[in-house]
Parts: sequence; structure tokens; C-alpha cells
Amino acid sequence: MRLPRKCSITRRADFARVKTLGQAKAGRFVIVSTLADATLASLRTGFITTRRSGKAHDRVLLRRHFRVLVQAHAPEFLDMRRFLITIARPGASQATFAELKADWFKQAKRLGLFPRPEEKRDL
Repeated sequence: MRLPRKCSITRRADFARVKTLGQAKAGRFVIVSTLADATLASLRTGFITTRRSGKAHDRVLLRRHFRVLVQAHAPEFLDMRRFLITIARPGASQATFAELKADWFKQAKRLGLFPRPEEKRDL
């Protein structure tokens, strides 16, 4: 399944707004940025893969991996009305999918996109 076009960030102004007003967390392979926006109908996502992150076929593969991650985990987000940008860092093209997934998931948790697990009580 592919992300619908209405879920993509297409305007440069939206990318700039997330960069200036949003929160970002950097990991070893990815930087995840987000900005909550109550005017949005649903999640809007964008992926940035620069030439520094690898050759053309590596960048395409990275975008595919990022798309899979968002499709799989976005329904679990606390608030779907937000912009979400995933930026590949240099060296991301050499990472395995499992390493990319772990890094992306860790940064998304740090940004508070997922609900916190309930603490276990020992009685």
C-alpha cells in the first residue's frame, strides 16, 4: 500500500515551518522532526534524503524504508494531526532495515509520538 498524496508534505513553506517551530530528535541514522497542527485533517509526512546520504538508488531505498515505517507505526500515534519529517543522515544507506527501524522508533518515542507504556504495579 502506498501513502496517499494528501498525506505528503509538498510545500517548501511547510518544511520550513516544521524546521523552525517543530521539535527534532537526532539519532545515528535519522533525524525525526514533528510539529502538531490542529488545522490538519490527518498526518502529513515528508522524507529528506540528500546526496550525502548515498547514491540515487540508496536514497530511493531509504525513502521506501521510511514510508514502510510510517505506514506501520503511524496508526499508533497519540495525535495524527501533525507534520512528520524523517531526514536520512550520512551513513544511513549502509544501515540495515532493522537498524533504521530501531533508530527511527527511538527518536519517535523521544518526541512523544507514541503513548507511554503503563507502569507495572507489583502488589
